[in-house]
Amino acid sequence: MPKPYPREFRDDVVAVARRGETPLKQVAEDFGISESCLANWLRAADVEDGTRPGVTREESAELRELCKRNRLLEQENEVLRKAAAYLAQGNLPGK
Repeated sequence: MPKPYPREFRDDVVAVARRGETPLKQVAEDFGISESCLANWLRAADVEDGTRPGVTREESAELRELCKRNRLLEQENEVLRKAAAYLAQGNLPGK
């Protein structure tokens, strides 16, 4: 898998492309990336700027953290349920 381009590089390329002084094909060639890559970066930048609907990097990171936290809490609940069931068996008659 190729190494991802640095965030600053992508931001610079998007800024140049948004100026509209040069066709997107030429911008992509000048920076050594494909047109489809540039189109993806422009779409992602539009989402980040709020001009296009979608999930931002910040929201995506927050969602990942919340899912991780949710899994942890579910595991803790399961341990507590099992512990409660085990301790409840100690009070059964006949033991």
